[in-house]
Amino acid sequence: MPSLAASSLRLRTARRTVSVRRTDGTTVCGSCVVADRMFARMKGLLGRRTLEPGEGMLIRPAPSIHTFFMRFPIDAVFLSRESEVLKVASDVAPWRTRSCRKAYAVLELAAGEAQRRRLAVGDHIETVERRDNEPH
Repeated sequence: MPSLAASSLRLRTARRTVSVRRTDGTTVCGSCVVADRMFARMKGLLGRRTLEPGEGMLIRPAPSIHTFFMRFPIDAVFLSRESEVLKVASDVAPWRTRSCRKAYAVLELAAGEAQRRRLAVGDHIETVERRDNEPH
């Protein structure tokens, strides 16, 4: 039987994955990792070689992001506390910063995904809990 410390460590490092959808039900990101703890927010997408279409990261709280040390460009979708899209920063190259006044969270997607999914300022999104074995 695992020790309490080992199970506690697993709980802290477990990655929560959600699906992100518009409120009309259309999928924005099928497999989105939630970074809502300090270490997960600091690490973000660092160390990854790519971000596939349908993958993403929801960072909260986060009114700004940086792409220092990243290897690929991303789309950054800034969200209010009410999950309204406030700003879409497309194709943010490595070694750049982006921010949005009044943003509470940032949805990071593969470069070009925001346009492909037709995300626009004023859209509302929602997160839906998912299991890692669900299809994207």
